[in-house]
Amino acid sequence: MITRRDIVAAAGAVSAATLSRTALGGWEPNERYPDPAIQILDPSFAKYRIAQTTVERLTGGMRWCEGPVYFGDARCLLWSDIPNNRIMRWDEETGRASVYRKPSNFANGNTRDRQGRLITCEHGGRRVTRTEYDGSVTVLIDKFDGKPLNSPNDIVVKSDDSIWFTDPPFGILGNYEGYVATPELPTNVYRLDPKSARATVVAGDVNRPNGLCFSPDESKMYIGIKIFDPTGKPIGFIALPERSANVCFGGPKRNRLFMAASHSIYSLYLNTQGAPGG
Repeated sequence: MITRRDIVAAAGAVSAATLSRTALGGWEPNERYPDPAIQILDPSFAKYRIAQTTVERLTGGMRWCEGPVYFGDARCLLWSDIPNNRIMRWDEETGRASVYRKPSNFANGNTRDRQGRLITCEHGGRRVTRTEYDGSVTVLIDKFDGKPLNSPNDIVVKSDDSIWFTDPPFGILGNYEGYVATPELPTNVYRLDPKSARATVVAGDVNRPNGLCFSPDESKMYIGIKIFDPTGKPIGFIALPERSANVCFGGPKRNRLFMAASHSIYSLYLNTQGAPGG
């Protein structure tokens, strides 16, 4: 079992034909199996690839996609379109995309807590929020030591209900993905206890931390790096026509990889399951 960052979906090393299609303003799915966009860098990746599947483009038209999270009970994917100040929704049953929330306070990273509620990092509010079952929004944290957070970026919930998030300054460096402001705190990684509302710094020596996730047994937390397999060895590559910022697993069997790329959302079925939990 692997986590969302055990497989990296990224642009680069795409074929001339793919580049030509993109340059002409369109992307077309591959018509034959196996899909050449799914590249095996090490034989150990072969067991994860399904030969009779291709990369699918689910929807487009965004400015910068981030923070995908899958809701199995609703069979839908939510993700942030940061510059457009909205959270989007894609329904697996109908294949339709719609606006879930606008304005979103320039939402970035999203996840679910162990009770199934949406947990969101917001650049605009410089805060972490929780969407309750009735749709209301609760602010979980917006300050540390009396100072405003920078711009919470990515987030994950551990099995003990603690919330871990990164706080780089990207959302306050300009007015494109938030509101320009002067940082008042270091670029920390925090652990928040939602019961006591107490936050602690778990890493203060990472320059501008970004994405984070736990290993399946939660013995390790990965920050800002790309994990390919448990040893850090690159084993596979998915060549997209756009740069991918974040991924998550979903689908009824958690075997569908959803990839938030620059302007679009892509997906790929794999012969593995993503780790459960937020």
